[in-house]
Amino acid sequence: MDRFDAMQAFVRVVETGSFTKAAETLGISKTAVTQLIQQLEARLRVLLLHRTTRKVNATADGMAYYESAIRLLADLDDAENGLSAATASPKGKLRVDVPSPLARIILIPALPAFHARYPDIQLDMGVSDRIVDVIGENVDCVVRGGELTSLSLKARHIGDLRLGVYAAPGYLERNGTPSHPRELEGPHHRIVGYVWSRTGKPMPYAMRSGSEIVRIQGRYVLSVDDGNAYLEAGLAGLGALWLPEYMARKHVAQGQLVPLFEAWRMDAMPLYLAFPPNKRVSAKLRVFIDWMVELMAQHAPVARRG
Repeated sequence: MDRFDAMQAFVRVVETGSFTKAAETLGISKTAVTQLIQQLEARLRVLLLHRTTRKVNATADGMAYYESAIRLLADLDDAENGLSAATASPKGKLRVDVPSPLARIILIPALPAFHARYPDIQLDMGVSDRIVDVIGENVDCVVRGGELTSLSLKARHIGDLRLGVYAAPGYLERNGTPSHPRELEGPHHRIVGYVWSRTGKPMPYAMRSGSEIVRIQGRYVLSVDDGNAYLEAGLAGLGALWLPEYMARKHVAQGQLVPLFEAWRMDAMPLYLAFPPNKRVSAKLRVFIDWMVELMAQHAPVARRG
């Protein structure tokens, strides 16, 4: 038995709650994971896991061993990558997942500078607006907008996205320019719907002007679940859009979008970088987080509270 492989397999089973998912993330068979766990339990002479048809849970001894194992694996990862002696030059693969518009407009254009600074870090970037199972999919971190609902992740607040309402000139020519947000709920107007992956349905947008607060749901002819598709639908004149300023800025300058209701305000959308709570933050993840904070400070800095 390779003790490192057995320890790694055990940690993945605990984190995913499944022999099958652990095998998928490790790139080995379920049978191999099962054999490694059995050999590990035989060596330690304790039962590490409770197995049922629905779920795998760690025993009390298993949780104690898990806490020690994740520390040992993190130390080994640092040692293999030379990070303990050279934290200024982290290396290795980093799996991240980011929203598609943020990747296209901000992150990817800035990556040459990141790789010039950290040439030995290999980024595997998932680009999507879907909910990502950070632990089950073995992802190092995710970047997401909106308040976090998962209490199982650690998170760092890295930015605040200022929001506005926009529409294409062609849409306004056909439907008229609304002077009050409530007009978007009338018979002459449409919005582009955005389906949030957390709820599976569109979310009303709260807007305020002085003491007046309205929540706009609107009607749509198209609803999408991807930020880039949402923007393209608005540019095509399919309805009004609620957009972060970084997504709208270029299109407003080029005359492709017109800002609406500029006397009205919306709460900024917080942007978080989240990662598993039971893993030590490696040097490569640490520098990526710091770089993201620097980057978002240029495009959507965290708003001062109070």
